[in-house]
Amino acid sequence: MSNILNNIWFLAAIWMGLAFIASIISIRLRVSVALIEILIGVIAGNYLGIHKTTDWINFLAMLGSGIITFLAGAEIDPVSLKANLRPSLVIGILSFFTPFLSVWLIMQFIFGWSLHEAQIAGIALSTTSVAVVYAVMIETGNSSTAMGKMILAACFITDFGTVLALGVLFANFNWWMLLFIAVMCIMLWYMPKWTKFIIVKMGASRQISEPEVKFLLFILFFLGGLSTTAKSEAVLPAYLIGLVVAGVFMRDKTLINRMRSIAFAVFTPFYFIKAGLYVSLPAVWSAIGVISFLFLLKIGTKYIGVFPFARTFSMRSKESHYTTLLMGTGLTFGTIAALYGLNNNIINQKQYTILVTVVILSAVIPTLFAQKYFKPRQSTMEAWGRFRKKKNGVKKEFS
Repeated sequence: MSNILNNIWFLAAIWMGLAFIASIISIRLRVSVALIEILIGVIAGNYLGIHKTTDWINFLAMLGSGIITFLAGAEIDPVSLKANLRPSLVIGILSFFTPFLSVWLIMQFIFGWSLHEAQIAGIALSTTSVAVVYAVMIETGNSSTAMGKMILAACFITDFGTVLALGVLFANFNWWMLLFIAVMCIMLWYMPKWTKFIIVKMGASRQISEPEVKFLLFILFFLGGLSTTAKSEAVLPAYLIGLVVAGVFMRDKTLINRMRSIAFAVFTPFYFIKAGLYVSLPAVWSAIGVISFLFLLKIGTKYIGVFPFARTFSMRSKESHYTTLLMGTGLTFGTIAALYGLNNNIINQKQYTILVTVVILSAVIPTLFAQKYFKPRQSTMEAWGRFRKKKNGVKKEFS
């Protein structure tokens, strides 16, 4: 067995085989493939004897986290974000800050975690899974409704808060950081123009060489290098670059489909399987009380932060519960934050296991409850948008 695991081709075949199995299960169960890959990683780490990763596996996993973060930002429709800015901002900001501060303070002052350990816990459990919510909206046909667009925009605001917190709280403010910020600002300003230029001038005539994809990967790798040199996190520039080119991607679905195919076929399986690999089931059972408490804390604080304001923005009780439960889901950024803490020796493996287990539970249970008990009709979600427009119009008329 050791000879097989030391052979790079056999090892690559094992990992891709696990990814292939995860894809089949995902299709059969209609569950996010990222979630299945994490679970496959848990099984591989606890029962199949795959406990170690190599440098090339770590590299591919790192690319997976960066590219999927970029794609999450690129999925945000700028028009929808602008049209639903006020409810999206309020719900998204509170959806981040309420669990972030609550988990941070409780883990530090009640459970005795150190400052940085508690901050990683707060970041990991404040997230909302854009991947899960987006999949639900597509499956139900609500992604094009006014309320569906508002929820997706609020997801972006929440996840932007988690990515920003990860980049700011654990950054090393030095000359490299100043250089990174300066270059980042320039890139954010010019990226839409550069991307559009390359698509128009080169994309149509050189499709086989894929210059657009190579250009975007070059920018992501370069900014990731600057970010890590400045002791920040590479997912922050990836998310921001994805956001600023989202408008270009909305007009050119082919490009984002290519990058999505590359990411989910080659890179993200290594990231998510690796994330599950470090989950120790004995540690889960020994900490089941803490895991249960943190799961209830995450969902409870999401309700405190989201539900009353969903009602304020003219949602009925059923739609408010639905919105709150979807905002309570977590997956991609939660595992990114926890794995960042583990890789940088901020948290230990037991703490990592606790956080990732809570993240996985939050990806499944709130989604099932939202879909089974509170799923609104498509006509209701569209009518909410018409009512908001009418209400805002009345406000402006009398102002």
